[in-house]
Amino acid sequence: MGSIVLKSLSVLLGLFFIFVGFIKLSSYVSKDLHKDLRKEYVKYAKVFPFSEMLDFKVPSKWYRRTVGTLEIICGLAMAFIPNHKVRNCANVCLLLLTLMAVYSHYMVADKLERTAPALVFLFMLSGRLVVYWQISRRQTEQVEAAQANGGFKQE
Repeated sequence: MGSIVLKSLSVLLGLFFIFVGFIKLSSYVSKDLHKDLRKEYVKYAKVFPFSEMLDFKVPSKWYRRTVGTLEIICGLAMAFIPNHKVRNCANVCLLLLTLMAVYSHYMVADKLERTAPALVFLFMLSGRLVVYWQISRRQTEQVEAAQANGGFKQE
């Protein structure tokens, strides 16, 4: 049961981030949405969390393109690569990108309706990691219990 939940979350979140990343890179899906994102990323680049620490201003065009590309790559990894380590790395990367999005929305004083999608996907990505950790812990406990009962022969 938990494995179905984990696979479903992985595929759906992966597909969502592929779609969102594609919108950030191309105007093919929606010209208006792409234009709006380009305007918004000008504001987000000004509040980039590491710009003061590194004394470097991030060009909004490259910030948007980098985030979009990372979303597509990590989305592809989550949706189509069966390796749990790769999926979890992609999950953590997307979690960090989503945290930066929430931070950016907060810093530019966006309204809740603009911040809400980032918050929802932050919680969904966190929930996916929690589900993975619960499943892996349960499997480890089952293996240990079977070994303690003599269910496995060690060679």
